[in-house]
Amino acid sequence: MANWDQELDASGLNCPLPILRAKKALAGLQSGQVLHVIATDPGSVKDFEAFAKQTGNELLESKEEGGKFHFLIKKA
Repeated sequence: MANWDQELDASGLNCPLPILRAKKALAGLQSGQVLHVIATDPGSVKDFEAFAKQTGNELLESKEEGGKFHFLIKKA
């Protein structure tokens, strides 16, 4: 597993809350730092792909494990 600087557990939250929380968390990070997001909403997979494209942040990883979705987002 890659290293990250901050973890955000958005389990149980539905769209758009995981994205909004991630946006807020990323705002507090330095450029190049990585945010690990855990979500349970299947829609978050597409949401985070779109979010990364729109914001210019890099989606390093997107995977599903045991019913939870894990995202690693590197701040631009």
